[in-house]
Amino acid sequence: MSQHPCFVHLTDLHIGDPAVSDPGLHSDTATTLATILAEVKHVRPVPDFVVVSGDLTNRGSVAAFVELKRIFAEAALDMPVLWALGNHDNRAGFYQGMLGQSDNLDAPYCHDAVIAGLHIITLDSSRKGKVGGYIDAEQFGWLEAVLGVNPDLPKLIVVHHPPSLDEDDIEMEWEAISCADTIRLREVLSGHNVIGMLCGHIHYDRVSLWNGIPVVVGIGQHAATDVLYLPEGLRMVAGASFAIGTVRPSGLTISFVPQPADRRELKRYSHGDMKTLIANYEASLLAAGTE
Repeated sequence: MSQHPCFVHLTDLHIGDPAVSDPGLHSDTATTLATILAEVKHVRPVPDFVVVSGDLTNRGSVAAFVELKRIFAEAALDMPVLWALGNHDNRAGFYQGMLGQSDNLDAPYCHDAVIAGLHIITLDSSRKGKVGGYIDAEQFGWLEAVLGVNPDLPKLIVVHHPPSLDEDDIEMEWEAISCADTIRLREVLSGHNVIGMLCGHIHYDRVSLWNGIPVVVGIGQHAATDVLYLPEGLRMVAGASFAIGTVRPSGLTISFVPQPADRRELKRYSHGDMKTLIANYEASLLAAGTE
C-alpha cells in the first residue's frame, strides 16, 4: 500500500536573539523548538516536508533568524522546510538572516513548491506595523497565476493569519486576514482543489470549515490562548503543540500533538485593554522596523 503524503505543521516559533533579553518572550522558545524537532524525527511515516506558518521570530532581527537557522541545522531534519512570515517577523531580517539575501528586502515572501504530489502555496500576510493580516494586490495577482499551475494537483495554502470567519467583523481584524482581503481570497480560491489552509497567529488549536476549505490553526511554540477566557478578553497560558497532516483520497487529516504544560497564566488582558494593547504594540513594531 502506497504511503499517503504526510507533513508536519509548526507555527509561532517566536525565536529570540540569544544575546538580548526580551520581556515579550514568555517562555524558552528555543528549547521548546529543539524538543519538538527531536520529536518530529520520530514521526512515522517519515514526513515529506515541514511547514512553518509564520512568527518565526519574536522581534524579527537578523540575529534571531540566524538563531532559528542554527536550531534547524542542529536538528538535521531530512526533509524540506517551507517558511511563511508573520506579523512578528521582519522581511529584511528573514532575507538576510535565513537566506543570505541582500537585495529586494521589502518584497513579500510568497512562493510555491510541489512535494509528494501536493502543490503547496505560501502567502505573506505580514504588513509593516500591523498585528492583523493583509494580502496586497501584487500577491493576489501572483496567487491567481500560480493556482493555474499543476491544475491536477491538490493545493495546500500556507499563510500566517487565518481568514476572517465573519467577513464583516472589522473590530476583530487584528486576529485574522482583513475582511476585504478575506473576501478577495475566497473569490480567488473558489473553484480550485484547495484541500486545506495552514495558519497560526491566534495561539490555539482550531479547525474551521471556511467556504468548504479546512483552515487549521496551531497553538505554536511560545504560549497558548485560553479559549475559555475569550469572552472576557485574552489570557495567555503555558502551552505548545505541533500537528501532523496526512492527505488521503478522502481529504486532509490533522492530528495535534500537545506538549506537556502546567497551563500557568502568563498574561491577561480584558477586552477594554485590547485596543490600547494593539495600538501600543503596532507602534512598537513601527519603531523597531518589525513586520
